[in-house]
Amino acid sequence: MEPRTGAAPEHRTAITIPPGPFRPSWDSLEHYAVPDWYRDAKFGIFIHWGVYAVPAFGNEWYPRNMYVQGSREFAHHVATYGPQDRFGYKDFIPLFRAEHFDPDRWAELFAAAGARFVVPVAEHHDGFAMYDSRLTEWTAARMGPRRDVIGELARAVRARGLVFGVSSHRAEHWWFFDAGRTFPSDVQDPAFASLYGPAAPRGSQPDDAFLTDWLARCCELVDAYQPWLVYFDWWIEQPAFAPYLQRFAAYYYNRAAAWGHGVVINYKHQAFPERAAVLDIERGQLDDIRPLAWQTDTSVSKNSWGYVREQDYKTASDIIADLVDIVSKNGTLLLNIGPRPDGTIPEEEERILREIGRWLAVNGEAIYGTRPWTVYGEGPTRVPRGSFTDTRRAAFTGRDIRFTTRGDALYVIVLGPAAAEVTVRSLGTDLRLYPDRIQTVELLGSPTPPRWTHAGDGLHILVPDGWTPEGPSVFKVVRA
Repeated sequence: MEPRTGAAPEHRTAITIPPGPFRPSWDSLEHYAVPDWYRDAKFGIFIHWGVYAVPAFGNEWYPRNMYVQGSREFAHHVATYGPQDRFGYKDFIPLFRAEHFDPDRWAELFAAAGARFVVPVAEHHDGFAMYDSRLTEWTAARMGPRRDVIGELARAVRARGLVFGVSSHRAEHWWFFDAGRTFPSDVQDPAFASLYGPAAPRGSQPDDAFLTDWLARCCELVDAYQPWLVYFDWWIEQPAFAPYLQRFAAYYYNRAAAWGHGVVINYKHQAFPERAAVLDIERGQLDDIRPLAWQTDTSVSKNSWGYVREQDYKTASDIIADLVDIVSKNGTLLLNIGPRPDGTIPEEEERILREIGRWLAVNGEAIYGTRPWTVYGEGPTRVPRGSFTDTRRAAFTGRDIRFTTRGDALYVIVLGPAAAEVTVRSLGTDLRLYPDRIQTVELLGSPTPPRWTHAGDGLHILVPDGWTPEGPSVFKVVRA
């Protein structure tokens, strides 16, 4: 373990809500309005990167599972590094060097992918802050990389014209290392209590000292980096967090009012009232249009959010189809990648991002700045509703169609391989969903316009010969 250096963390002080339109109450916070920049953005990049990338085994919960007796991670850790009282999670920190971390190259990749905002994890459940915090010595600015990763990335992302946000998973730290108290491990060493603690039983509620510290860390991120989005993981839904969530939201929204632009808080389940922030569904989607803006967060990998050596990747085409489905239902996609501990992004993840970017370069007008139509789509494939369902749906077919709209244009997006003739039943003249006459039908990316007829049973589109897109086909329908 490398020595700790730098000044001691500052004392946690009470947070004063800045003046502004919001008070720390649900009644006041339900007057929040989702900003247009977010409603128009549709696609962002999530980044899980931290010390847990060093063991690169299992997933980003390795810090917890390496102390859970009987787990794969426990057995792997003992066999590879030795017992946990001799080599604990803290001992991975000197190996997390980020020697090839290039925030400008990352930002270039995210822009090329077509993302409009970027959200790195500022602190995961492991309690290691990726930013220059005054409230803990366990930070990337003082140990490991010895760089303010969040600050450097914020500058690079904004220089590319992208919106910058942050993610805090600090809430789960209350219990994250509790298994290390059940057998001899460094979690029980008082010298490292500021990293591993509280390590309280998972079924317990956090106390005021922890909650006060949680609030202070969140407000520190807001003041230091002025993020336009703050994402929270699920455990803030615990009853003890409610008054602290109200105080944070009022603090953040009032800060944003002084900055002169709108911001977003992401929450899961019922942690916030639905109008007070933006609902996020982890690794899952909705099965219909939601009138209020919402978000899916998922990863390019099916098995881990952070870097591991054995990833099970999704295809770019499947991710694009999910993006279209989400946008058609008034949602936004936050897509995660997991860099290596040296700061490089795995080649397959870069390839996936660039493939998505190529599709968006041609078809982005059907995504960015759009709004849902009267119905989200049609077709035989049902998308499961709820969290952790993103790998359960069947493959989309050429009869699975989604709609988005902007101005006079209705975008008809075929999720699977398009047949020689595409029939859009929802645009039948006798169904009263689209009573207007159609002026033009365009196939985005094709130099040859498609032939079409509009009849009572739908819009019939003949796909030009030789059409072989890399992803979903997008037809732009303009009414007369």
